[in-house]
Amino acid sequence: MARNIEIKAVVADPAALHRRAVALATDGPYVLEQHDTFFECSRGRLKLRRIDDGTAELIFYRRPDATGPKTCEYERSPVADPEALADVLAQAWGVRGEVRKTRTLYFVERARIHLDQVERLGDFMELEVVLGADESIAQGEREAERLMAALGIADSDLLEGAYIDRLSGKADPGTRA
Repeated sequence: MARNIEIKAVVADPAALHRRAVALATDGPYVLEQHDTFFECSRGRLKLRRIDDGTAELIFYRRPDATGPKTCEYERSPVADPEALADVLAQAWGVRGEVRKTRTLYFVERARIHLDQVERLGDFMELEVVLGADESIAQGEREAERLMAALGIADSDLLEGAYIDRLSGKADPGTRA
């Protein structure tokens, strides 16, 4: 499985965060409309992502529900007929819920900064540092922490879980949303 180090944070001032992301970015911004359908899954999270450019992919991932930098293992597979696949997965596993968002994507070398405007939730930032096959988790965590500081993300801004958890009411009530 591929791996990355991730953080998720609530964003109080999206315009300021966009300015900081632009200053750091080596590529972007790219604006994407994403519609994620999450399916029941006992060993992680399984979602079908449909993007406004007509592409789609099935994504399975596992990561701890914790604040701060965390390791995420994931697999992605392109999907040619997302509507048919959504129907089959819904019948087989059941739908957990849907997340719709406008994502502004910036690249900082191998890291991805996602500035997300999530329907019914608000503004968030996700940071992903992609790890090489032989790269240590500690290296990725250090890079994530450096980027967090450069973006002005405080520990108190960090969230655990996924957007779907917040929408389905399963997020830790002690975390900010």
